[in-house]
Amino acid sequence: MRTRPTLNWTPTEDLPPGTTDLEPVADALGRGGVLVLSGAGISTESGIPAYRGEGGSLSRHTPMTYQDFTGSARARRRYWARSHLGWRTFGGARPNAGHRAVAAFGSRGLLSGVITQNVDGLHQAAGSEGVVELHGSLDRVVCLSCGAFSPRRELAERLEEANAGFEPVAAGVNPDGDADLTEEQVGDFRAVPCSDCGGVLKPDVVFFGEAVPPERVEHCRELVRGAAALLVLGSSLTVMSGLRFVRQAARAGKPVLIVNRDPTRGDPHALTRVALPLGTALTTVADRLDIPVDGGCAA
Repeated sequence: MRTRPTLNWTPTEDLPPGTTDLEPVADALGRGGVLVLSGAGISTESGIPAYRGEGGSLSRHTPMTYQDFTGSARARRRYWARSHLGWRTFGGARPNAGHRAVAAFGSRGLLSGVITQNVDGLHQAAGSEGVVELHGSLDRVVCLSCGAFSPRRELAERLEEANAGFEPVAAGVNPDGDADLTEEQVGDFRAVPCSDCGGVLKPDVVFFGEAVPPERVEHCRELVRGAAALLVLGSSLTVMSGLRFVRQAARAGKPVLIVNRDPTRGDPHALTRVALPLGTALTTVADRLDIPVDGGCAA
């Protein structure tokens, strides 16, 4: 059963304060077999805002839900207008030091895998391989009628043709690629149907209120079972889609380490929470392990 999404979380218990001590993270990575679980916080240094925390997009924006998208043509039109504009920003985002550090750890064989809750593709752009996109990717589009997949760039071209002169200025862009536009700015924007069957198109992402495909969840659970430790990067763990893996690791006696500026819903299960910017923290750990982090970024 799908439910309305959990957008915010308030601690109900006293949580230990964050630390700046990176030794537990460096020790775990040095031993290898670390599974990374990343969230929106790892992409903020690439210009993509987080959902929560100071300046988080949820303070001004309620994400589209699966129920609203599938139940209302008006909601879909509003979503595609905002997402089409936001895609231009997403398309220009580049991996930051945090993404490149994760890729460097992986290239040295220190990681057992990478699970990301993000839909921006920046881990792959930085060079990480075998990334599990828990919530899908904005780079793909799926038809809800015939199930056909197509590249987002093709849809972007069709939307440009159908909406010549659509050039509003957004107040901001959110982690799901949804730009902040008023109803007046959305205007009479035209969504386009599936080119194969005329059905409704949806980005190949898991909306709030939508279930992650069970086979994907099981794949992630298998990765947790095979990992020596779980390293959470830039996630508040507010939603169960990521928190369940933290709980699984903790139940199995595997160390859980979190790097996140603010408290998280997983803190009670963690060995430590490092309250440092991710780029700084991960490049510092890489230096301690004598692992160079490429200063460039993949296109």
